[in-house]
Order: sequence, then structure tokens, then C-alpha cells
Amino acid sequence: MMANAITLFRLFLTFVVLGVYGQHYYVDIACVITIFIIFNLDTVDGIVARKRGETSTFGAVFDIAADRIAENVFWIYFAYIDLIPVWMPIAVVTRGFLIDGIRSMALTDGKTAFEMMTIPWTRALTSSRFSRSLYGFTKVIAFLFLATIPILKESQLSDTYINIFSTTTYIIAIIAVAMCLIRGFPVLIDGWKYVKDNA
Repeated sequence: MMANAITLFRLFLTFVVLGVYGQHYYVDIACVITIFIIFNLDTVDGIVARKRGETSTFGAVFDIAADRIAENVFWIYFAYIDLIPVWMPIAVVTRGFLIDGIRSMALTDGKTAFEMMTIPWTRALTSSRFSRSLYGFTKVIAFLFLATIPILKESQLSDTYINIFSTTTYIIAIIAVAMCLIRGFPVLIDGWKYVKDNA
């Protein structure tokens, strides 16, 4: 299936970026562009699945798993190279395990991640196009800006501009983590019935 191949390619690119980032100035610039491509392919695989009639439970789960891997890998990597504090990836990874655990319980009941959301406001916060787009945009900007900081440090740009850019990036990263946590909260509310049923 084409959509799943795109998802797999996204994962491949994620690990390529991690393997070569920090080796050379121009390679790092190419990595920033590749990060942008990785997260845009997340939209493309969904469009392709719908256009080709290839939507499936496996595809939905695989897409979420790929999103989680790419997101967690970048959060962890940027903490590893000291661009963000370690609490950020810890918060995102913990939220991911908790929410995906609840979603897996719902999946045993035949409900995908978005189908399990039944309360209108929880569904709007987690699965509406606006919510997903806003969070995706914030996350991508955070990753692109974080990957750009070392490039700017190697350039001839003044420290003042680099500090302003770094501070702005840190604020965007905090907003992205906050949105990640906020968007996970409704899953706890709608998914509580699955927890109770399986407890």
C-alpha cells in the first residue's frame, strides 16, 4: 500500500537525519529541509490513503506509531545535544505511552484513535483538523528552529540575534510540549471507560 510505504519512508528519513546531523554545516542545512519534508509527508500519507481507498486500522495505527517515533526521536535528540531541557522529552514520551496504551485498549473494542473520541469537545480538541494542524505546525516549527540553532552558531551572525532566536525557539518548544499534553488530556476522559473495563 502506497500510504504505508510513505509512512515507512518518513521513518527512514528520520533516522537518516539523526545519523548525519551535526557532521557538516551544509549537511545540517539539508537536514533542516528534510525535517520539514518528514512532517509534511505525515499529511501526504493520509491523503494518499483516502484517495486510493487504502484506509485501514493497520494504516491508522502505523501512522500514529510513526508520528510518535519521529516526534519522540527528535525531542530526545535535541535534549541530548543540550538544545532543550530533558523534562521536555520525558513529558512527551510519558504522554505518548499513556495515551497510546489507552488507545490500544479502545482498539481491542474496534475503535481507532479518533473513533474512540465520543464527547464533542474532546473530539474537537484531539481529532479536529484545526487542532491537529495547529499542533503539527507548532511542533514542526519547534523542530526546524531547534535544528537551525547550531547552524546559526556556526555562521557569522551576532550573538545577540542567536540569543533572540534561541529564546524564541525555547518558547515555541514549550508551547509545543504544552499542546501535546493538552491534546492528550481528552483521551484520558474518553478512554477512561476502556481503562475501567480492562482493569
